[in-house]
Amino acid sequence: MFQPVILHIETSTEICSVALSVGTDCLAVKENSEGRNNASLLTVFVDEMLNETGYSAESLNAVSVGSGPGSYTGLRIGLSTAKGLCYGANIPLIAVSTLHAMSMGFAHERDLSASALLCPMIDARRMEVYTALYDKYGRQVEKISAEIVSEQTFVSHLNERQIFFFGNGAAKCSAVITHGAAIFAEEFAHSARYMVDAALQAYKEKRFEDIAYFEPFYLKDFIVGPKKNNNK
Repeated sequence: MFQPVILHIETSTEICSVALSVGTDCLAVKENSEGRNNASLLTVFVDEMLNETGYSAESLNAVSVGSGPGSYTGLRIGLSTAKGLCYGANIPLIAVSTLHAMSMGFAHERDLSASALLCPMIDARRMEVYTALYDKYGRQVEKISAEIVSEQTFVSHLNERQIFFFGNGAAKCSAVITHGAAIFAEEFAHSARYMVDAALQAYKEKRFEDIAYFEPFYLKDFIVGPKKNNNK
């Protein structure tokens, strides 16, 4: 039975992560969490992974990329690399929602009750996060949004069931969301390995992106800061 070989690229957060899968099996992962080296590390990780596993870009069946929301710069770096690989090898591009992949990764690693909800959070500015709500099966309960976190955030759901909060935006919210049904899992770190199932499903359904025109899901417009006056 044919099992597609897919390269997965995730740079939506401070973690630069690359994985290679054959079907549902994740063969290898390379990642770094330092945050400022995504541009220099990403292509190195891709080259090293292909060499170490014996694959080439031409032997890939697709490339999947974390489509956001997340870091504007990180998303641009990941997508440009993914597009370059797809153009060069003439293979399709698959977009995987970063928040959805985070929720599936979290659910895969934990024994959760059927009623539990998952709230991945990606850090934005101040008390703002990019977030959504999912059930343990990856079904979306609340749409993706940029939320300024308060005591009332998701309180109607918290009144009915437990919510697990995780991701690089969760820690700063733990002092604000104090409901008894809120559980903060600060040890979670996102990884390209969590993209495998979603990318494989998209490949089977031929849900491919237009390589020339696809853009990440920024959620908010990128705001350019004021230019520095170097004459002072």
